[in-house]
Amino acid sequence: MILSSCIKLFFVLNIFLTVSLAFEPITTGLAVGVGFTASALLAGLNHFKCNVVECCDNNWFIPNITGLRSSLQDNLHGQNLVVDTVAKAVKGHIRNKNPSKALVLSFHGWTGGGKNFVSKMIAENLFVKGMQSRHVHLFVATLHFPHKDKVETYKDQLREWIKGNTSDCPHSIFVFDEMDKLPEGLLDAVKPYIDHYTEINGVDYRKTVFILLSNTAGNAITQKTYQYWQEGRKREEISLKEMDDLILKGSFNEKGGLWHSSLIEKNLIDVFIPFLPLERQHVKLCIRDDLRAKGHTVTEDVVTKVADELQYFPEREQLYSKSGCKRVSQKVDLIMEEVSQTVEEIMR
Repeated sequence: MILSSCIKLFFVLNIFLTVSLAFEPITTGLAVGVGFTASALLAGLNHFKCNVVECCDNNWFIPNITGLRSSLQDNLHGQNLVVDTVAKAVKGHIRNKNPSKALVLSFHGWTGGGKNFVSKMIAENLFVKGMQSRHVHLFVATLHFPHKDKVETYKDQLREWIKGNTSDCPHSIFVFDEMDKLPEGLLDAVKPYIDHYTEINGVDYRKTVFILLSNTAGNAITQKTYQYWQEGRKREEISLKEMDDLILKGSFNEKGGLWHSSLIEKNLIDVFIPFLPLERQHVKLCIRDDLRAKGHTVTEDVVTKVADELQYFPEREQLYSKSGCKRVSQKVDLIMEEVSQTVEEIMR
């Protein structure tokens, strides 16, 4: 009730101030006096509003780079390249008060490797409301851009959306999921906003963050990881540099959102980040996390039962999970329901 009344007063004062400043010169003395008073009241109301409703200020945008690294280290399994690269890239961008361009991260790998999970952790460690923040924008290719024959319309809509939201908050985050299903050429519409421009039509886009999620180059990433395993080498020895060329070529040549994209040609993507296929040991860690999060007792027997419910490849080695950790939560619910029923039958 109080908030509603304050908001109404805010709009009344805003209108009054606008009218006052439009008076003829003979009444400017009065108008200036009223204007200063109204401005002070408006400033106070703005401060009050931003304590209750999300704004783009230090009440709601609270970068926690140490927290981001910790979240990645504690909760992301089997992705050492991701942990180090993402933490450094975000830290460098956020701490630079005058970055030369927007930060563009391109995540690549098969489903279930943690691409959406990492995007969520970035948002949660920058904005108080995380992915629910009005300054974090998620685009899903098959949902928001389903028709390939409407690319030009989508481009116009995308430009307006990015311009409007960056004007509202310079630190806006834009996440594009299912990049491999994005209509070809659509993403080139964002090129001006991630290029090295100080501003475009009065708007500075250099503090924004763009995160691109894609399955492209997933096969090449998996093959390289498997090659290391065959040679008896640890996956932790794989370098970002040797993966970079694989991902770049795959992204540019595979059909999808980055196919022959000017973003790649103009070197506007800051870093290509590989998400390696997850082994059974990594899946078991995800299972343990899920059991704990749901308040279940963690036992090796239950963890193994859940892990056995998933499918693995290659056929002979059964080394990597086909779905990564993506189906873990559902399988945990299934197994725990079976365990619960068994206990109930024993107790009868």
